[in-house]
Amino acid sequence: MNPKATISTLPPSIRLSDEGLDAAVATVATNEYGEQKPVYIAAERALTIYLDRREIVTVMTLGTQPELLTLGWLINQRLVPDISAIKSIRVNWETESVAVTTHGAIEGLEEKLGKKTVTTGCGQGAMYGDMMAGIHKINMQAPRLDQSLIYAVLKSLNEHNDIYRQAGAVHGCALCKGTHILRFVEDVGRHNAVDAIAGYMQLKQITGEDKIFYTTGRLTSEMVIKVAQMGIPVLLSRSGATHMGLILARRVGVTLISRAKGRHFLVYTGADKINYDAIPVSKMHDRSETSSSKRTSSHGNAA
Repeated sequence: MNPKATISTLPPSIRLSDEGLDAAVATVATNEYGEQKPVYIAAERALTIYLDRREIVTVMTLGTQPELLTLGWLINQRLVPDISAIKSIRVNWETESVAVTTHGAIEGLEEKLGKKTVTTGCGQGAMYGDMMAGIHKINMQAPRLDQSLIYAVLKSLNEHNDIYRQAGAVHGCALCKGTHILRFVEDVGRHNAVDAIAGYMQLKQITGEDKIFYTTGRLTSEMVIKVAQMGIPVLLSRSGATHMGLILARRVGVTLISRAKGRHFLVYTGADKINYDAIPVSKMHDRSETSSSKRTSSHGNAA
């Protein structure tokens, strides 16, 4: 941790501290042979968010990107309208807190805080305000997506997951454009990771219409809502999907792809947008044999 917060001015006008910490902690463990081995475990830190001196929530996080996490969380929860409302975000790990100052009082804040939905996110994520507000207005135009691109994205992602390989116990999320990974974030909860990416998109003024969002976690209603709010039409995961996540994905037009690992994946909605240009060899072989058998049977019947 830096001894003092480094405040930088970033576009648009907002002042952020720079208090990211190491994601893993070194320790010693005993394996199945009774041998002690040096290992790393994922850090887990409490961070309480204060909005204009009003305590809002305490999140559990690795602490690698606390400013982006805070920014993305406030926007995704709709507690602030957009980044222009925020004057500064300052993290202080000694008090395990982050102070967010706005340019003026947030209209309807108490009402928004009065509505809280406990989600199925890791560690029971919480969404404040009406989580369905504005969803009916979203109608994504999902692009055509090559099967070969899905495989290429998964291959590119194999080069990431650094903290998971080192210490385990974390989720990862990525913002992708084609095979290029624009941003990869790992945290103890997938909702933290997606919020940090949302904050990154706000700071860099990145739009989502031509992007793919990847997560190692489940495709829940919370994940679909956040990705839709970010304007990203394709949601990809190595894990499964929930029923509510599927219902919302159909409603807003998000292409939902789960169980994506190796050459396998399941498309729950948006299959008509997939160009199956890289069918695995085994399946192609099966289809070839089926076609051959049909032709043989046809010739036999004709004789």
